Parts: sequence; structure tokens; C-alpha cells
Amino acid sequence: MAGLVPAVHVLTAGVKTWMPGPMPARRGEVSNMDAGVFAQYVMNGLMLGMMYALVAVGFTLFFGVLDVIKFSHGDVLTVGAFTALAAYAGLRALGINSSWFELVVMLVLAVFAMAFLGMAIARYLVMPLRSAPALNTLLITLMLGTVLRECVRLFYPQGANPKPFPALLPRASLDLGEFNLRLDNVLMLFAGGLVIVGLQYVLNRTKLGLAIRAVAQDEETARTMGINFTAIVLITFAIGSGLAAFAGVMNGLYYNEINFGIGLYLGVIGFSAAIIGGLGSIYGAILGGFLFAGLQIVGTVLLPFASAYKDVFSFAVVIAIMAWRPTGLIREKISERV
Repeated sequence: MAGLVPAVHVLTAGVKTWMPGPMPARRGEVSNMDAGVFAQYVMNGLMLGMMYALVAVGFTLFFGVLDVIKFSHGDVLTVGAFTALAAYAGLRALGINSSWFELVVMLVLAVFAMAFLGMAIARYLVMPLRSAPALNTLLITLMLGTVLRECVRLFYPQGANPKPFPALLPRASLDLGEFNLRLDNVLMLFAGGLVIVGLQYVLNRTKLGLAIRAVAQDEETARTMGINFTAIVLITFAIGSGLAAFAGVMNGLYYNEINFGIGLYLGVIGFSAAIIGGLGSIYGAILGGFLFAGLQIVGTVLLPFASAYKDVFSFAVVIAIMAWRPTGLIREKISERV
């Protein structure tokens, strides 16, 4: 994988359109935009980009070690977000009313539960199909995503309705002209950055990371060197699915609402981000996530009726980028399997 050193709401969550301060009414006003409003757009873009990058990195990890696209990845995010919400309800039923403790428990349960789910998907659905045509894996993960999404809708109490997500982070804010700097957004950005930096440290500075990079570069040579291929694949799927759970909780905290369809939308965006960044490249996935968020923000600023057309604009630009650079912005060798 490039970026890894070689080794031998409605039913979709879109751009957060609330922004304090006046919005430019016409495209001609963009040049006169207040610096505070511009800073607010940038902050919103950073928040969205962080969530998209976390999802895109998961797609890249799966493709790197097993050369497959797991289309249920976005729905794993949904299950992770609802797992966190269920944990919150359980803690409140026990009489626990500490925001920080609740948030830590929600994150830990969601991340570890989705890590185990990711390993189960890899072990019992993806790996048995390695010798089958690639379309079989795409189809089974696509169907699994539908199963997960519908299970949330049908079996979670009133799962078909949007669910309010608890605002557990401090709500303090600092007004700088038209720019409202919220502490919860800063904390989420910081936490997301720590997760990405931590992942890079694991991949580049630990024996586990060395094994993952070896498998990603050359499976047969890695096996010859004594690396447990199955274990590395399961751990990698656990890491990617845990990242999805983290992104799901982050999404809930940011929008203060989740629904059973959020993963479908975020999965499409995360996959698009991984593709335009360069599928197989961690750095490309991160770049793609922030680029896609930037496109949505640009669409919001420049287009009339922005909330209606921002996604059309974003995906149209992504299509143009893919036509221009089919291998992504950070070039990566394309696998023969997918």
C-alpha cells in the first residue's frame, strides 16, 4: 500500500448546513465574504473531512491486505453508532450520569464490538471467497450491508425513526466575529487526529504494522517469513471496523442525531474518497476524505440552493478526477482481484 513503507441525516447525513453568521446570498458575494464566515466553512469542512477520512482509511486497509472492497463498511458504522447509543441508554438506566464516563464507555463498546464484527465478517464471509470471482465478494458484502441496516431499522426500538444522540462534549464556544469556535468540534478534531496519528504509528513503528505492510506488499513472501496471514487479516479488519465505529460516534456527536441510513451515505463517500485519493494508500484515503469535504463546502458556497446541489457538484468533480487520474491522486498499483 502506498503510504505504508514497503516491508520485503433524514436518511442521509450530508454537509452540516447550519453556520452562524450571514451566508452569501449570491455567487458574486463570495469575494466579499467575511473572514469569520470563511473560517466557519473551513471548520465545517475539517469536521466532515475527518469523518470521511476515517471511513476511507478502513476501505484502504481492507483492500491493502486482501484486495477486496467491503461494501458493508458503511453499515458497520451505523451499527457502531447505534451500539454507542444503546450503551448510553443502558448507563442512564443504571443511574450513571457522568458525561465523560458515558462517552468513554460508549466509544469503547462501539469500537470493540465493531472490531469483533469486522473480524467475523472477514473470517466467515470474505476469506472463504478468496478463490471465488471478485464479484462474489462485492455482492455478499453489499447484501450484508443491507442486512445490517435493516436489522437496525427493524430490531432497534423505533429504529426506523431518527434518534437524538446525546451531546456529551462541553458546549462552550468562543465567538470571533462571525466565527463561532465550538469546544466540542475542537475536541472531536483533536481526537480524530490522534486516531489517525496513532494508526500511522502502529503501521510504521510496530511489529504488527510491519506484518500488515508485509502482507499488503506480498502475501506469499509474508507467509514464507512466518507471518500468520489469517491473524493479520483479522486484525486489519478489526482496525478498519473500529475506525468506522469511531466515525459513527463522531457523526452522532456532531449532528446530535443518527438514523439507520447514515452508513449508506457515509460509506459511498468514504469509498469515493479512497478511490480519488488512491485505493491502497493510507495517505491517499486521508487526502480524499478532506478533498471530498472541501468539494461539498465549495459547492455550498458557490452554488445556488446549495443544500440541494452540493452533493451533485461534489460527485461530478469526483467523476472528473477519476476520469483524469483513474489510479487516484496518489498512484497505487491496481490489484488483479478487484
